[in-house]
Amino acid sequence: MAILFGGEPCRVIEFHHHTPGNLRAMVHAKLRKLKSGVTVEHRFRASDTVEEAHLETHELQFLYRSGSSFHFMNTENYEQVELDGEALGDAAQWMADGMVIIGEFYEGKPVAVDLPNQLTLQIVETSPVMRGATKTSSTKPAKLSNGVTINVPEFIPTGEKVRVNPNTGEYIDRAKE
Repeated sequence: MAILFGGEPCRVIEFHHHTPGNLRAMVHAKLRKLKSGVTVEHRFRASDTVEEAHLETHELQFLYRSGSSFHFMNTENYEQVELDGEALGDAAQWMADGMVIIGEFYEGKPVAVDLPNQLTLQIVETSPVMRGATKTSSTKPAKLSNGVTINVPEFIPTGEKVRVNPNTGEYIDRAKE
């Protein structure tokens, strides 16, 4: 959920309802400010009011990168949207040509992006396969075709396509061709 906190839209990351003994109930929340990406914690009392931030979502297709700017096209009305690398945060490293993401807009300005739950990428560099390596074996670093380095199981060779969760940067499994 997105709320307005201090006049700025924030995403509620986690919250805990707490009733200490004979005191009034409160909600302890961890919030991420959508414009700056800063995480803050706040304790809301029962008497506090919170206003919901109305976010628009649009499907955006990644077109190209120029310097630190990333250019997207809104697939609904074909308008071009420009985001800087700071606004994208950790998502910037996962951008690939033609990739479709969900952009969140507040008052007509992009404030956050939502990446897909999985991407299929090719491993371009990793150490050689160890003989006898099994699925439960240890992991090794592997560089992907987009330049990101993740940990993969020892039995994955260079050139293999793998599925990755871009939100956590974790290996999921081998890609089925």
